[in-house]
Amino acid sequence: MRRNPTRTRRAFVGLLALLAAALLGAGAACANDADSVQVEDLTWTELRDALAAGRSTLIIPVGGVEQNGPHMALGKHNLRAHALAARIAARLGNALVAPVVGYVPEGRISPPTEHMRFPGTISVPEDAFKAVIDATARSYRQHGFRDIVIVGDSGNYQAALKAVADRLNRDWAGSPARAHYVGAYYDTVQGAYVKALHDRGLSDAQIGTHAAVADTSLLMALVPGAVRPERFDLAAREGRALGVQGDPRAASAALGQLGVDLIVTRSVDAIRAAVAAPR
Repeated sequence: MRRNPTRTRRAFVGLLALLAAALLGAGAACANDADSVQVEDLTWTELRDALAAGRSTLIIPVGGVEQNGPHMALGKHNLRAHALAARIAARLGNALVAPVVGYVPEGRISPPTEHMRFPGTISVPEDAFKAVIDATARSYRQHGFRDIVIVGDSGNYQAALKAVADRLNRDWAGSPARAHYVGAYYDTVQGAYVKALHDRGLSDAQIGTHAAVADTSLLMALVPGAVRPERFDLAAREGRALGVQGDPRAASAALGQLGVDLIVTRSVDAIRAAVAAPR
């Protein structure tokens, strides 16, 4: 069979175009990583240069792995903390974000309590959890960060985060470095965000306290692929039996964006105020 020279040439040119596009995409990805606010995207020299350029604030986001009903991924808190901390850092302009701390207290392991009653949840002792946060903060202080900000996406460890920050500040008294537990991050979810949902006609039964409209909408706005809308009816029907407290059926990315905007704005304001306070 004779080959068609024109067709062969076109195929070759097309292959070259695909290879060029792939290389350009890889180059763009590398360029974007170098500009990232996420510490884990940077090389150590890029982080060193960022510090030298004045990026002296470091955010430690805390998430968790727990059941979130049949319609949301187990890593909900990790995904949200990662995305929200990046938005906060970008708004601040002088901050970077540490890797998310994903191993947190979630109840007794055996016999299981709280979220540990559902497969996939991971729980660690509170002392171990606090030690990880403490060591993480001390590591970044050693590298030259002056303001270590701690934010948490779940309510079950907020007091522990504050206790760690308080201890760090006692140990760092008289030094340029400080730790800041920023409760405004989580408080906004429980306060201003719930009010915004009420203002749009949603009831407490819909908003819920776990894996319902508020919880689900936030994740839909940030990482929609981690939500399974086709399972909303099941979640609403089975409720607590499947780990849901509320009704997620009215959840949407638009409602979640209300919460995203509030969390970012209020967290940024709280961090700026804490950093500006006399040392």
